Amino acid sequence: MVLYPEHRFPQKALILVMALASCLRLLGQSAAPKEYISLQGAQPALKAMGDALPPDLKAATPLDADRWSKWVQAQDLAIRQRLDRGTEDTLTNLLRFGVTFTKEYRIDDEYLVRYGQSSLVDAFAENRAKDLIAALADPNAAEGIAEMRRFVENQGFSLQTPQERAKLKKYLLDNLARLRDEFLKYRAQTKDEKRFQLFQDRGISLDTNLWPDYALDLQFRNMLEKRLLKPGSVRRIAIVGPGLDFANKEAGNDFYPPQTIQPFAVLDSLFRLGLADPTTVELYTLDISQEVNAHIQRVKQKAVLGRSYTVQLPWNTERPMSDEYRASFIAYWQALGAKIGEPVTPIPVPGAAAATKTRALKIRPEIVRQLTALDMNVVYQHLNLSSEQAFDLVIGTNIFVYYGEFEQLLARVNLAAMLKPGGYLLSNDKLADKVPLGLDEVLETPITSSMQPLVRDIMFCYRRGQ
Repeated sequence: MVLYPEHRFPQKALILVMALASCLRLLGQSAAPKEYISLQGAQPALKAMGDALPPDLKAATPLDADRWSKWVQAQDLAIRQRLDRGTEDTLTNLLRFGVTFTKEYRIDDEYLVRYGQSSLVDAFAENRAKDLIAALADPNAAEGIAEMRRFVENQGFSLQTPQERAKLKKYLLDNLARLRDEFLKYRAQTKDEKRFQLFQDRGISLDTNLWPDYALDLQFRNMLEKRLLKPGSVRRIAIVGPGLDFANKEAGNDFYPPQTIQPFAVLDSLFRLGLADPTTVELYTLDISQEVNAHIQRVKQKAVLGRSYTVQLPWNTERPMSDEYRASFIAYWQALGAKIGEPVTPIPVPGAAAATKTRALKIRPEIVRQLTALDMNVVYQHLNLSSEQAFDLVIGTNIFVYYGEFEQLLARVNLAAMLKPGGYLLSNDKLADKVPLGLDEVLETPITSSMQPLVRDIMFCYRRGQ
């Protein structure tokens, strides 16, 4: 049948149909509700810990399902409350590195360790804190600064009077001192197996950068070469903690708005390697952060209306790198996004952040529409999935380091429950492994980015048994 102009599908109707399809997809998730891990499901982890269980679980009375359920829900809440401490870290890195609100020197690691002992560094910090407070008070502040203002206001601070600003300034500088102490403690620790649980007492941060995405690309290549993954074999993907890039701990750039990159970098790698089909792939993000989930929901809603999503792709050229690693990373960075969008003019890099290289990518709406954000704590929760709904691939980078041994064991149980038989979990954190708990380590991809100093990471691959 020929469609004459008056018979063509109206654009508004098309948008409504697309929106309806998106809603139906969300309704379909109701068949796979999230559940807290049961006492029965946790038994292998409980037995593996033996006498090393958390004190709350070693009471004189037997551990029954009711006491377990109350304990799990309390721990879930405690983990979510650690997000505020992580946002404090982001705010502190904004204080250290931000370039849009001040012309003062940045407080790099060497300056950081001298804070409180050097009048020069103390002056940098005082001036930066004053300038940051002025930026927070600006009603026309950029998105990232405005989010930080909402955070400090939610913490009970005000910007209305000099006295109230003085309290906020003390809070900012106290956090800088805390970050200094944590940095010194981290630098002094022996980098043994416990390094994969190093941040279990710290706030949970949303910050991210491109290095894990590049490591995942190398891991996908390795898995393809070893035939662990086959062309077209990846259809359903989950990313635990996709991150929200703003003022990260490495360079703290604040000249672009908060953005999420990893879901799209993963899709681009999988499409380029032929491991996933762009027309059928589904990607879910699993996060405890309202900010992350709301951000992804907003960009998806815009994509349903036909709007693309533009992200900046910055990296720090001052990071220690061997010539080989640098050349390989640059090749990855320059090609990143070719399968999901097109390059556009990036936001200019301010002079104070000249060590940052960046490019920008406009991601096609049909790619963004493949994302679904779910609020979930994989340490204590999992999705009740059918065999058809189970994930082929779960990814969690710079996530499990925030948890201790028992929490990692519980996460293994929950993640195994959401993977299809033969499905894979990828992480740059080695999970506690007193017992396999449904996931067996099958491949390690070592990545040496620098020899002087030695910087070596590993991407771990776990497979759910058949």
